[in-house]
Amino acid sequence: MENIRFISTTYVQPKNQIGQYTKIELTPCDVQLLLVDTIQKGLLFHKPEPDHEEDLNDKQRLKLIEHLKASFSRTLDIFYPLAGRLTVTENDDDNTASFSVDCNGAGAQFVHAAADGVTVANILDPVYVPDNIVYSLFLMNGAVNYEGKSKPLLAVQVTELVDGIFIGLTMNHSAGDGTCFWNFFNTWSEISRSGTSKVAKPILGREFLDGIIHLPIRIPFFQYQNPEEKVVPPTEPLKQRVFHFRKEKIAELKSKANAQMGTSRISSLQALMGHLWVSITRTRRLISSSTDVEESPEITMYRLLVGMRQRLHPPLSDQYLGNAVLFGTATSTVGELLQGGLGCAAMELNKMIALQMEQEVKKFLEGFVENPRLLKRSAVMSSNSLATGSSPRFDVYGNDFGWGRPVAVRSGSGNKFDGKLTVFAGAEEGSIDFEVCLSTQTLQALAEDAEFMESVAV
Repeated sequence: MENIRFISTTYVQPKNQIGQYTKIELTPCDVQLLLVDTIQKGLLFHKPEPDHEEDLNDKQRLKLIEHLKASFSRTLDIFYPLAGRLTVTENDDDNTASFSVDCNGAGAQFVHAAADGVTVANILDPVYVPDNIVYSLFLMNGAVNYEGKSKPLLAVQVTELVDGIFIGLTMNHSAGDGTCFWNFFNTWSEISRSGTSKVAKPILGREFLDGIIHLPIRIPFFQYQNPEEKVVPPTEPLKQRVFHFRKEKIAELKSKANAQMGTSRISSLQALMGHLWVSITRTRRLISSSTDVEESPEITMYRLLVGMRQRLHPPLSDQYLGNAVLFGTATSTVGELLQGGLGCAAMELNKMIALQMEQEVKKFLEGFVENPRLLKRSAVMSSNSLATGSSPRFDVYGNDFGWGRPVAVRSGSGNKFDGKLTVFAGAEEGSIDFEVCLSTQTLQALAEDAEFMESVAV
């Protein structure tokens, strides 16, 4: 975007580069993500109040950026593997390769930028997310995780707006999952705000794999030799909109879903995702076909990243630095989903999530070693599919860097496709936001669906 002006670029290194680990092997959960995009999430803040002047002067702005950079460095002392790079070991004896994180302290990228003429309202007020602005607030757009061999595993762009600041963080997804990402963000903001952090230090060991599989994981050469494979662009332009659901409306959906199915097992999030699944599927079918949508035999799928930390015995700590997620898929025909409605959709999601227990984790790990398969974004892109990443459990709005809480969270261009639904905790307690990426036609039609919009806070 032409309004972005890059002021400075620094590679920030941990101040104390002495750590227990010099090399961390990637697990199957990490390796499978080598060919997909990075994690990109960012926080929007109002500009800090100036000391005395009507606006922050150049000296105060520079002081703020240097403070953020210094606290970023101190956070890297704790998360020092994220200042490293991926390394590849080629195993000539069987034509395979193994991947690990080299804790070499090469540095994380810190960029200071300015979006001339862009205000907080320019980001928040439009009905649709202004992708041309938001995507420009992140680094490494278009990079896949495999490129962590030469590119930073962590990169932040701090962008000054006319009346605000946006902190856009990019993290290599093969180095960690969403829990790790927000642990870093939470620790950084706490150090910036108070000078210290009470967040527990990350756990780097892979001992939970003992007795299940052995590291390093060996991947056939052909699996990663073409990381530049391009994803086929969507046939229709995509747009995004953030839908806000209040605590009370979520409770209504949960109560309705459980009552319809005669159970109490369906959670608030499962009910809300079921509501989105039915609503988007109904909208897509009304657009694409004039036949009776409730008799359609077409398959519709909802793919979900399911955290496995609490599904292991003993549980894996939230401080574990690495990926600890399984991909689960709920499947139905379009006709059955629309006939069954909210309760049916939510129950399918509930059953799928309930299956992701410790035995499934072990089955995935052992199966990956025998037949490693790297995910590609094209594999989750289909006309009737939805996929959700992130979690409303992540502490987004607690990230106060010293001048107040964020006013919004937005994500970058990574892993965006028709049907990607990114979930965040809302600003109000108990509320949930979904950042919905769909074809322009579908998203416009969804906004005209009275049954769906009745649940959305305007």
